[in-house]
Amino acid sequence: MKRSVLFFSAAVVFSMAFAPAAVNSVFSKSHESTVKNAQVITENGGEFQQSTDLNSQTSQNSGQSAVIENEDEFEEYIVGVVAAEMPALYEQEALKAQAVAARTYAARSLQNGNTVDDLIKSGGQAYNTVEEMQEKWGSNFDTYYNKIKSAVDETKGEIMVYNGEPILAAFHAISSGKTETAENVWENDEPYLQSVESPMDTTAEDYTAQTVMTEEEVISKLQAQKPELSVAKGGFASQTQVIERSEAGYIQTIQIGNVVFTGRQVREILGLRSSDFTITQSGENVIFTTKGYGHGAGMSQYGANALAQEGKGYKEILEYYYTDISFENGYENK
Repeated sequence: MKRSVLFFSAAVVFSMAFAPAAVNSVFSKSHESTVKNAQVITENGGEFQQSTDLNSQTSQNSGQSAVIENEDEFEEYIVGVVAAEMPALYEQEALKAQAVAARTYAARSLQNGNTVDDLIKSGGQAYNTVEEMQEKWGSNFDTYYNKIKSAVDETKGEIMVYNGEPILAAFHAISSGKTETAENVWENDEPYLQSVESPMDTTAEDYTAQTVMTEEEVISKLQAQKPELSVAKGGFASQTQVIERSEAGYIQTIQIGNVVFTGRQVREILGLRSSDFTITQSGENVIFTTKGYGHGAGMSQYGANALAQEGKGYKEILEYYYTDISFENGYENK
């Protein structure tokens, strides 16, 4: 059994987290299948995946390199992640970009003392077993598996680094037309997770979506988290006011009745597709119209596919969405 070391220095403490709802929260039928909830760093599920929101996962580098006991086994794990996190119908260069993002996130986690089994169990990234791929893809299994396996093989060992450290490779399904900064999503700044234009996302079939709930249901869910909330029945929408939006359009703070929420809080409590939303009301029904799908930070998967269709390579895609990063091949045989 070959034992390798995924090389990078370790000296940084970071604190960020995703909420069960990745990159996102609620998922809808898109492309070929229904997206399920992811759990920690990415929004994911079926064929059309997404990155999730971090909630409170604090990681501290151990000061050691990540030990890979078996390169082939680790790379096979990355195949399972890409299969779960991105539609197999996407362009090959987009799949390769996803493979590098998945490997980077896994490398960072392993550096912090986790094992591959830990990663699979924690849900930090969605993961499909071969059996789950067969069930999901049916007669297309061989075609899709080989396509994703090729994307992983062609990028074997590659990770993204910033100042010699593997980055927190967050991603999401569809941006609002501009990606969000890490600071606006998780209150912790990461220099490589800055806002960039992603106008191609606005052409996605499900770029906008509506979530309709009764006023009673909305108030009940919000009060379950904020018991002090007071909203007069019959006019929920008229008792809400957006206080601040980020430059990318995502709600930072919003007043509902007598309580101020963050956009992220409302999104997670109500299971909305993103925190870029507007609120209207029709009788007893409250209508949330969202733009994009996911927390909005890092790589837009839809945008990555659009760039690949324009002829961009996977490194160009990653350099577009992650600011000032560089690439390393993490394997060094021992």
